[in-house]
Amino acid sequence: MTNFFNERPQPDALLVEIAEYVLHTEITSEPAWRTAHYCLLDSIGCALEALSYPACTKLLGPIVPGTIVPHGARIPGTSYQLDPVQAAFTLGAMIRWLDFNDTWLAAEWGHPSDNLGGILATADWLSRTAIARQKPPLVMQQVLDAMIRAHEIQGVLALENAFNRVGLDHVILVKLASTATVGKLLGLSQQELINALSHVFLDGHPLRTYRHAPNTGSRKSWAAGDATARGVRLALMARTGEMGYPGVISTPQWGFQDAVMHGQPLKVSRPFSSYVMENVLFKISFPAEFHAQTAVEAAMQLHRQLQQMGKTAEDITHIRIRTHQAAIRIIDKKGPLHNPADRDHCLQYMIAIPLLFGRLSAEDYEDEVASDPRIDQLRAKMETIEDPAFTRDYYDPEKRSIANALTITLADGTTLPEVVVEYPIGHRRRREEGIPLLIEKFKRHLSHRFAEKQQEQILAHSLDYEKLVKMPVHEWVDLFVS
Repeated sequence: MTNFFNERPQPDALLVEIAEYVLHTEITSEPAWRTAHYCLLDSIGCALEALSYPACTKLLGPIVPGTIVPHGARIPGTSYQLDPVQAAFTLGAMIRWLDFNDTWLAAEWGHPSDNLGGILATADWLSRTAIARQKPPLVMQQVLDAMIRAHEIQGVLALENAFNRVGLDHVILVKLASTATVGKLLGLSQQELINALSHVFLDGHPLRTYRHAPNTGSRKSWAAGDATARGVRLALMARTGEMGYPGVISTPQWGFQDAVMHGQPLKVSRPFSSYVMENVLFKISFPAEFHAQTAVEAAMQLHRQLQQMGKTAEDITHIRIRTHQAAIRIIDKKGPLHNPADRDHCLQYMIAIPLLFGRLSAEDYEDEVASDPRIDQLRAKMETIEDPAFTRDYYDPEKRSIANALTITLADGTTLPEVVVEYPIGHRRRREEGIPLLIEKFKRHLSHRFAEKQQEQILAHSLDYEKLVKMPVHEWVDLFVS
């Protein structure tokens, strides 16, 4: 057995690099600030839409029913007023529930706006507490600043560190990014923030079991809420003076790299700045796992072609899906699909629905729609093939495409021209096309939850960037209270 010389090490370089970035790097990118504004609106809109689903709402609110926390964080679309940890879980679960918030794809996959659960809950609680103590509240610019940094931490670490390869879920990066940015909001010193970050790596981490066949289930919809809430909890503990563990990543045998990553070092391939927010992928058209977004768009085009020909999906005998390797690993599924979480992570299901109905909405994953036997009949006609060029372009930092291509053969022997979609409408290369649709998506989600007068108040204070950034956090959140 190895004997260690018991001298406490210097903090691991990654802990220091993240802390210095969060506390000392200025965000100067105008595109990042503007994109963060859209990300905020989109994430809150997704959260509001999730309140229509009992599977989500049953998990929300205080641990003890009826509890109201004085000066606690308020939850948009509800009457809840909660402690910051439970508020982070509640809002985080709402944002992620429908798989409709933004996405980042690299060696690791994830949804950086998942961190907004912890960021907004903490900022709202701090703002209300400050007002109660007759001190200045936090303003929404601080929320956007934290979002840019959380996106950057999660996304840069995802570029070359495939936690999925050792069976871990990507929400480890939500926990890390939330801890870092919430720590800044709490006013932690650099040493306190390093201590908090060390506890992230000490934690046990969720397995990806709940995201993959044959065990896919609803935990994938609240796992990010759990992770961002844990980030708030760890940052609050560090504020009390709780000690850290400086060698948590690199210590031989017992450190994160040896014990969890099978000896693989954690890599940071670019300096932390604002790259991720500038390039983040928005889900605009469809509530679907992002690797399928372009496949759904192609299927919608083919549905229109079939209609013009006087044909339907029932005339199809074969569908060839040309895709990238990540899609095959995550969402290529055969056999029965047991629940909505199973269906919204099935490439074939997400193609079948638009071919049959010319749409794909969150309701289409529910049992009522899924019971239509034509869906599985169509799934059985699909063949999935990896295109190496699609895979290369997926990982290329200058392209970051998410390509899919569909070829349909009909019963009369006709083969329709292949439909290829390389970049989804939420991609940076399609920003100009996508942002107006993103705003419409936000308005649509508001309309499902609030009366017209409240919608107008929200829009008046939210769409104007210059007005929004100066607004006290608690006043903005109050606009959404039911």
